[in-house]
This record gives sequence, C-alpha cells and structure tokens, in this order.
Amino acid sequence: MEITQQDEAWMRHALRLAQRAEMLGEVPVGAVLVKDNQYLAEGWNSPIVTHDVTAHAEINALREGGKRIANYRLVDTTLYVTLEPCVMCMGAIVHARIKRLVFGAYDPKRGAVCNALKLADAGFLNHIINWQGGVLEAECSELLKDFFRARR
Repeated sequence: MEITQQDEAWMRHALRLAQRAEMLGEVPVGAVLVKDNQYLAEGWNSPIVTHDVTAHAEINALREGGKRIANYRLVDTTLYVTLEPCVMCMGAIVHARIKRLVFGAYDPKRGAVCNALKLADAGFLNHIINWQGGVLEAECSELLKDFFRARR
C-alpha cells in the first residue's frame, strides 16, 4: 500500500503527541485514531505519570475513541502510531477491530506487527488488520533515539 499525504499529515499529528509525552518524561510515542479521515481520538504514552502499565499511546487513543462513539468496537478506523505497537497494544487493536494501522518507526526488539512478533499476520486471530509501516520513519525514529540518548 502506498503512503499518502493524509498518512503523513496524521503521523505529524502523532509526532506532536509523542513530543507531549516526552515533555512529561515518558517514552515519546503518540497515536491518533481517525475515521473517514476525520479526527476521532488521540493518546500519548503516560504509564509513568498515571501509574498505569497499560497507558501506552495506542491504548489511550482506543479508550478515548471508544468513549467518544460509545462502543468498544472501532470499526472502519485507522490508527496512526509513531512506533510499531507492542504485543499488548496489538491485542487491543485486534479486539477493537481497527481496520488499518499505520506506524512510523519499526521496533525490531519488541514490535508485534512485523518484527519480534508478527501478529498482523497471525492465523489464530479473528480479525485481520491492514497495516503500513515506515511513515515518517526517520522523524519517528530520531525522536526516540534522541530521548534515549539523553537518558544515558
């Protein structure tokens, strides 16, 4: 699938959310949930400030989106995330019935879409997610690298 201008625009929005997480001392990951190219919800990493291990950007966006439409099924939506989702987030994305997942940076060590685990293609799941990785990959990766470099 081809990367569109819309994909890049929504990923820039997610990058701004990742910067918000960074300002809070969180790992800079942001997520935006979109339906029919219209904003539905957003989230950024906040497990440290919320004392909640599940408060990843994706989960926060899914929670907000579910509340907004009063349904845990987020059918026909696209989720934009600055980093390839982990196993917990991929599980939630599948259960929410997200139609399309678009992420920026690949995560070779913990990514659960196409790297450490390949859950997007797992035959045991009852929902298939169309996905696209590498959207604004350099910008997304650099934000994370800079964050961890400053921590060392």
